[in-house]
Amino acid sequence: MNFFHFIIENRGQVLQLTLEHLWLVGVSTLLAVVVGIPLGIMTARWPKWNKPVLAGANIIQTIPSLALFGFLLPVPWLGERVDRLAILALTLYALLPVIRNTYTGIRGVDPAVVEAGRGMGLTDGQLLFWVELPLALSVILSGVRIAVVISVGLATIAAAIGAGGLGEFIFRGLAMVNNQVILAGAVPAAILALLADLSLGWLELRLRPQ
Repeated sequence: MNFFHFIIENRGQVLQLTLEHLWLVGVSTLLAVVVGIPLGIMTARWPKWNKPVLAGANIIQTIPSLALFGFLLPVPWLGERVDRLAILALTLYALLPVIRNTYTGIRGVDPAVVEAGRGMGLTDGQLLFWVELPLALSVILSGVRIAVVISVGLATIAAAIGAGGLGEFIFRGLAMVNNQVILAGAVPAAILALLADLSLGWLELRLRPQ
C-alpha cells in the first residue's frame, strides 16, 4: 500500500487528526499573541525589562519539547487534560518570536514620527495604538508567522503524551516501522506549515508601511 492509498483509505482519521493539530496550533498561537505582544511592548517602553523577559523566553526555547511535556505532566489541572498541557507548552515555545519582533517593531519606529505625534498632543497610549503599533504591525506579524511554523512542527510531539494531532501517525508509524504511516502524519504537517508561512508572509507584505 503506497502513501496516497493510505491517505484515501484513512481520510476520515487524517481529517480528524489534522483538525486536532490545527486546534492545538491555533489556540497556542492566540495565547502567545495575547501574552507576547504586551510583553514586547513592555520591553520596548521600559528597557530594564528587556533582558529578564527575553532571557526567560530564550531559556524556554532551550528545553527539549519532550522534557517540557514531562515537567508539566504532574502540574495539577494541567496534567488532567493533555490537550491543556500541550497548548501551554506550545504557547511557551511560541512566545520568543512574538516578544522579540514586537520589541524590534516598536523600537524601529522612526523617532521623528513619534516626536511629531507628541507635538500634536498625543498621549503615550494614543502614540502606541495610533502610531507605533500600526507601523510595527508587519514586523510583529513576522514574529507570529515564525511562531505558527514552530508550533506546527512541535505539535507533532504532543502526540507522545496523547494530545492528538498528526503526530499520532508519526509515532504509530515509527512503532510499526511503516513509512506510509509516518508520511501520513509528516506530509500534512509540512503542508500546514508551508500554507501558514505563505499566507502570513503575504499578509505581512500587505501590511508593511509604504
